[in-house]
Amino acid sequence: MHDGSPSSQAAPPDDVTERLGYRLKRAAAALRGAMDGALRERGLTVPQYACLELLDQRPGLSNAELARGAFVTRQSMNVVLRGLQDAGLITRPATTDRGRALPAHLTEEGHRRLAAARSVVYAIDQRMTGAVPERRLADLLADLDHMAAALEG
Repeated sequence: MHDGSPSSQAAPPDDVTERLGYRLKRAAAALRGAMDGALRERGLTVPQYACLELLDQRPGLSNAELARGAFVTRQSMNVVLRGLQDAGLITRPATTDRGRALPAHLTEEGHRRLAAARSVVYAIDQRMTGAVPERRLADLLADLDHMAAALEG
């Protein structure tokens, strides 16, 4: 039973594949691989898909905000945005009258492409979520948030 307190400080396993960080990375790599394959068939990369999702939820985000939300560098997000703009999936003004941020917005084609990609990504997420017993899912999600906060703080 989970009481909310951190686990005891037991010695880490000798086998690196038994460590928590390794297992998290393995799960993240499996998720990324599944998403890469599904999105490639729809002409998108994972960062492009993340960018489209973020812009659908919050139109007008800046490059820096999108980079944070998609877990990429600002330089990488510049490349992502240029690719999405060249593909006609987003629009950005050439200049802005406020600061340096160029707010991005989805085009009609961007909305269509996102809808097609979203269904396969959500199906992958459901496959992953379905592997966790429902009674444990809320605790797992909270634990993941606590781990991220412990490392970000």
